[in-house]
Amino acid sequence: MDRVLLGRRASLGLLAAAALGPRADAADPLRLGLLHTLSPAPFYIAQERGYFRNAGIDLTFVFFQAAQPIAAAAVAGDLDVGVTALTGGFFNLAATGALKVIGGALHEQRGYDGSAIVVSNQAFESGLTAPEMLAGHSFAITQYGSSFHYMLGRIAEAKGFDAKSVTLRPVQQVPNMLAAVQSGQVDATIAIASMARPLVAQGQAHIIGWVGDIVPYQITALFATNQTVERQADMLHRFAGAYQQGVNDYRAAFLRLDAKGQPIIDATTDAVIPLITKYVFNGDPAARGKILEGVGYYDAGGALDVADVEAQYRWFAAQGLVKPGIDPATMIDTRFLPTR
Repeated sequence: MDRVLLGRRASLGLLAAAALGPRADAADPLRLGLLHTLSPAPFYIAQERGYFRNAGIDLTFVFFQAAQPIAAAAVAGDLDVGVTALTGGFFNLAATGALKVIGGALHEQRGYDGSAIVVSNQAFESGLTAPEMLAGHSFAITQYGSSFHYMLGRIAEAKGFDAKSVTLRPVQQVPNMLAAVQSGQVDATIAIASMARPLVAQGQAHIIGWVGDIVPYQITALFATNQTVERQADMLHRFAGAYQQGVNDYRAAFLRLDAKGQPIIDATTDAVIPLITKYVFNGDPAARGKILEGVGYYDAGGALDVADVEAQYRWFAAQGLVKPGIDPATMIDTRFLPTR
């Protein structure tokens, strides 16, 4: 039986379980590591609407400023699950059997503005006006082996330039990447729409392309420690069901399109925005606009693009950033959420 059919059956079962309502026994504590950005919005929605609580889970958010430390914190025992980009550091840890990818999250999709290629005003005025012109320029990333490193490498392949001709500047944290572009210390970087567009609106940077239009891929994914997978599978199933409810609400609020292909913005949308602003853009009078401009794409049911995750591992291995010769399928567990 193929993965898609199994995934659909699993999804239906999880939704049915989540609909049963609150559990009578004490809630199970669960710690989720995530970036303090708009990207994990379905988790914010599910938390605020009580979906995790109704599934018998006492969920705690633990926020980070970069992706790779989330995986390290999980292996150290400080987290049970995480949602973030799959980095070289993640794959090295997963290769030891310590971590398992269990579901999908933000997906770079053609036609949806997810991650922007952002350039400084100085670089733009000097001619850096398209992704294929990145060769010879400086580029801010969080760390070597990060998702930003990966995206640049894939863009280079797609646009036909040598990624080694780009000078990488690791600045550790996502806010530092944007600050470096804003100040002109680097020529370019990549940032999610909700962070990139405000800079452009303020005249402090330019967007020259969108990652999803060049190299669609599973930018973030949900993972769990192997210990959680082995010892608390029932709790993970309940967690996954609650997460799916958050994804369903997110898709209903932001990803419906009208006959002209434009997003439908209505009362369903307005109902979830205050739930999200408890976590990002809190107190910002422009929060609604930033959220509407910055929402990314989530596949139905939190589905995982398994083939793409495996392709990501192979790219990192080819760059010498992860241990080669590991079957990436051993790092993935598809029992909890559907697959594409």
